[in-house]
Amino acid sequence: MSGRTDSVAGPAEAEEAERAEPAIRHEEDAVDTELHDEARRARWLATGTGVLLTLAGVAAALLRLTGPAPALVPAAYATGAAVCAAAALLGARGRTRRALWLLIAGTMIMALGDQFD
Repeated sequence: MSGRTDSVAGPAEAEEAERAEPAIRHEEDAVDTELHDEARRARWLATGTGVLLTLAGVAAALLRLTGPAPALVPAAYATGAAVCAAAALLGARGRTRRALWLLIAGTMIMALGDQFD
């Protein structure tokens, strides 16, 4: 009974390994597809929210600009809208975490402008 411990698998074992490998790849592909879908949804959500908040900030800045509000109010809305526009661009490029923080900052800037009114 002399045999090497590091011997190569026999033909039956090699065939079995080849049959098992595509199943593993199929599972990995499913996980990769799922992750890509989740990332795509996050990009679309960040971009859409950024565009929506940008439009809201620009509209609020224009409305406050025509009214009797102090000049600081429309400037705050416009600044918040610019920050949200930057967040939309980052979200479209896949930087969703940074886009989220910029969306929060832009909304806070617009809320601060509302406090000056």
